[in-house]
Amino acid sequence: MKKICLILFSAVTHCVALHADASGAAAPLPTPYVLPNTEVQQLHAANLNRDYELFVSLPQSYGVGHQNYPVVFVTDAPYTFPLTASIGPFMARHSKELPEFIVIGLSYAKGDTGEFSRRRDYTPSPRSGNNLGSDMPGRTPVFGEAEGYRQFLANDVLPFVASHYRADMSRKVLAGHSYGSLFGTYVLMTEPSMFEGYVLSSPSLWFDDHLLFARERAYAATHKNLSATVYISAGSFEGTAPKKRAHDPRYSTDGDMVADTTAFARALASRHYPGLHLRSEIIADENHLTVAPITLTHGLLWTLGSSKP
Repeated sequence: MKKICLILFSAVTHCVALHADASGAAAPLPTPYVLPNTEVQQLHAANLNRDYELFVSLPQSYGVGHQNYPVVFVTDAPYTFPLTASIGPFMARHSKELPEFIVIGLSYAKGDTGEFSRRRDYTPSPRSGNNLGSDMPGRTPVFGEAEGYRQFLANDVLPFVASHYRADMSRKVLAGHSYGSLFGTYVLMTEPSMFEGYVLSSPSLWFDDHLLFARERAYAATHKNLSATVYISAGSFEGTAPKKRAHDPRYSTDGDMVADTTAFARALASRHYPGLHLRSEIIADENHLTVAPITLTHGLLWTLGSSKP
């Protein structure tokens, strides 16, 4: 079997295997599907001594004119990038509720599994007393490097995007789910001005004995304002089941993310920050695995859409 290597728009090398057809002649296998208007950039995080990939999706109109576009940064890029890169053109083509935007997918550290990378990069503190195993043989799970990862975004990723693309850096949104949303909440409570909008889907606020609640109180004690547009949500099945539905398997049996999400939103609202535009939502009939797509759509409409505050 022979292989030929093709250089695609994304600058990623793809190898296509050749096989023999019925006549014995070499014939290429079906070509892989490639998301249009996308590319991959390589960045080195000097402060972390790791390499990361940025997945980039450009609007359909990017090649025409000279306008700048809002930028949506999404954590857990292997899942969220194709989803967000599809929502943008679809909404822009069929309605005027969302503007066209650039998508920047924040992928995992090269050489790490997604689980290993996100546990380390998205969590705000070392986690003690856990018995979690590692999916990387010979490497103990690491937690608590969210601040280093945040600095990588601030010092490397944001300047790179600003210098390489027609990005409106005054309209940046950070979106994430679960641990990715925990990281988004951490950024919001540490350096909220890094992004103008935050889409926080089912944030893992239980982490380290609800550490982010303490961070929220500490921020409120020293600040009179928080300027950001924030959407925070969870699925209704992420809470504990009522007694009459105690055996419904759709409900969470590992903490109550509905209660956590609701309490955190109430805490933010209670501060009456003049610059905070907050929407919170518990989405009916969704669980931790199904809520992310609808949260992303609702969150983008809130942070970038025509109904933006």
